Amino acid sequence: MDLMKPKSDAGWRHDREEATLSDVYRSVETAKGGSVLRRVAAFAGPGYLVAVGYMDPGNWATSLAGGSKFGYALLTVALLSNLMAVVLQALCARLAIATGRDLAQACRDAFPGFVSVPLWAMAEIAIIATDIAEVVGTAIGLNLVFGIPLELGVLVTAFDVFLILFLQRLGFRWVEALIITLLGVIAFCFGVQVFLADPNWGEVIKGFFPTTEIVRDPNMLYLALGILGATVMPHNLYLHSGIVQTRAFGNTLSEKEEALTYATIDSTVALTFALLINASILILAGAAFHAHGHTDVVELAQAESLLAPLLGLAIAPTLFGIALLCCGLNSTVTATLAGQIVMEGFLRLKVKPWLRRIVTRGLAITPAGIVTIWYGDSGTADLLILTQVVLSLQLSFAVFPLVMFTADKTKMGDLVAPRWLSTVAYIIAFAIALLNVKLIFDAIQGTP
Repeated sequence: MDLMKPKSDAGWRHDREEATLSDVYRSVETAKGGSVLRRVAAFAGPGYLVAVGYMDPGNWATSLAGGSKFGYALLTVALLSNLMAVVLQALCARLAIATGRDLAQACRDAFPGFVSVPLWAMAEIAIIATDIAEVVGTAIGLNLVFGIPLELGVLVTAFDVFLILFLQRLGFRWVEALIITLLGVIAFCFGVQVFLADPNWGEVIKGFFPTTEIVRDPNMLYLALGILGATVMPHNLYLHSGIVQTRAFGNTLSEKEEALTYATIDSTVALTFALLINASILILAGAAFHAHGHTDVVELAQAESLLAPLLGLAIAPTLFGIALLCCGLNSTVTATLAGQIVMEGFLRLKVKPWLRRIVTRGLAITPAGIVTIWYGDSGTADLLILTQVVLSLQLSFAVFPLVMFTADKTKMGDLVAPRWLSTVAYIIAFAIALLNVKLIFDAIQGTP
């Protein structure tokens, strides 16, 4: 049986053609007939690549700004964003496994050109915004750890394409291994820093409970939406629906149901890990900065310089820099894969990965370089937060199609999302849209 073709394309305007990321499609064995633990391990990996997008350098900027200005109050936003992410990423896996399509292919095959082309443009804008955050974050990490000037660090990030190409040639499991290793380093660095910061854990727990002040205060809402944009990211929805298909699961209903179960476990566990990292950033900012009266920390470099005197240990800034550099490298890999999926899926256009990477990184380096040279650290901080708000505004253009497709039985067949899940997903989609409308309204009114 040809695994590239599903049994039926009912409900779609066009038949599905070759899969995106065809060089790694169904390339990872899934331990068929093995123990449950072996099968869980075989499917583990894509969720961690997705989790990277939930803790990228742009997330750091918004979380540090939110934690320093409002203490632990925005922890509830991190938690809510993570719960949204769990639902949406589970739908991505469902779409891919049920239809054999990633989200980009599904949009192309479901909508006429005058709809799918603007959606493609929105996805590309989101990836460029993501890449800008990665360029700035990696450059700051290089500066903190190795003392490389920001301007030079921005240029150095152009060469990460060679790392990605090398890993892809070794096999997709090597890509996943690098991501998981770097995530482990990040977790260790933040674990040490939070321990040194010694937060008020009672206040931390209180911060996970929602408050209406977030919606009433335009400044808090702006940062909350930045955290939302940095947590639930548009490119992650395209990414997950593509890389889930690196697993060699079968085409029968029972095999697809089993694959969906394991893929959902993978993404849920990985996103729980991402929540711990995101919460750690906010907790660190609240304990180290807000509690000591530093309520205006919005720059990553500024945060690093304050950590040593506040935490009383010289290694704290170095740990911060190492974690930031690891985040930048991780995000580079996943953004490259997402860009490839978006271009191939929407346009049926296959471009050499190195060429795709150079183009997207060039589009990111230009504004990042200009801002870094012209405005310095303060400009890069504003640019990071702006990219996350842009991502939040782009999010609805990926979420609504995803929810619509997975709720449609003619497109999904027996793996259509249960009604309760679709209801929850639609609530999430409309909540995101309404928050973005309020953000636009506040911007028009001049606040913040």
